[in-house]
Amino acid sequence: MTGPTSIALTMGDPAGVGPEIIVKALPAFAPRLAAGELELILVGATECFREAARRLGTAFDPATIDSSSPRAGRAALLAAGVPTQAIKPGVTSAEAGRLAFRAIEEAVRLAVSGRVDAIATAPLSKEALNLAGFHYSGHTELLADLTGARDSAMLLLHGDMRVSHVSTHVALSEAVKRLTPQRLRRVVEMTVGALRRLGIERPRIAIAALNPHAGEGGMFGREDLEITTPVIAQLRAEGHEIEGPVPGDTVFVKLRGRRYDAVVAMYHDQGHIPVKLLGFSVDPVTGKWDALSGVNVTLGLPIVRTSVDHGTAFDIAGKGIANERSLIEAIDCAIQLGAARSKAAA
Repeated sequence: MTGPTSIALTMGDPAGVGPEIIVKALPAFAPRLAAGELELILVGATECFREAARRLGTAFDPATIDSSSPRAGRAALLAAGVPTQAIKPGVTSAEAGRLAFRAIEEAVRLAVSGRVDAIATAPLSKEALNLAGFHYSGHTELLADLTGARDSAMLLLHGDMRVSHVSTHVALSEAVKRLTPQRLRRVVEMTVGALRRLGIERPRIAIAALNPHAGEGGMFGREDLEITTPVIAQLRAEGHEIEGPVPGDTVFVKLRGRRYDAVVAMYHDQGHIPVKLLGFSVDPVTGKWDALSGVNVTLGLPIVRTSVDHGTAFDIAGKGIANERSLIEAIDCAIQLGAARSKAAA
């Protein structure tokens, strides 16, 4: 008999909605926790979780745990970091960045050591991280550094919408420079591997064009002609089902129509806009988010990591109105990928 799938869940930036959505998400996993099928280890500052529960008027009584203790039958809390000053909801600070980093650092240690099968992360603030002296452009880059990963990439999931990215948190001018044959090939390989772990044995991949109309034969730029097209030819020769470069204004229509299993986007906004257009919705009167659905998976790491597909939401932090759906989806995805990885290693 195999043991439960074990997931480390980081609190994110404590001034954001992370602790709140974690507390809200826990009941969704109560049956699996009680049945011994799942172990959830919350990683972060104890006071931050308890304060979120207090604001929500919710009971919060996880088992305390250290990194070597036996697997628990309910959610457990692993303390990582102690606030040295008050954390104010919605306020960016070096202290919040420090605590967020400590939680990630501890969760990565658990995953690298094999103590957990995967990690799921609540959102952090890039500004707060940098104020605390941790100069990373995002979670993906931070995790790559902590795990020693040479290559990493972002994969967004929303239903049948699966979109990976050649580059993410860089200026558009830099994104063009980062499109190289080596990088494109590596992102495709990582995407294919992830889809196979998600149960798609022979993925159909589309490569989005960088330029309008895929460059129109070189009239609007030569990257699609000189970089992307040769890589696609090589991958096809190796047996991959690849199409492209497909113009960016139609490739996601075809993905939604299930012609493809995934799209490789060239840069951040090209890939994020279609996923969030379908996964997010906003109240037309208040302007507040009323639906958030989607998961962020980091490819290329020696560990499994998933995350929400939204930010810290400082504007609603501490108000008790944050939506936990994306986090529930991220934890479910971490369970699926973590279990698959554990099975493959057995």
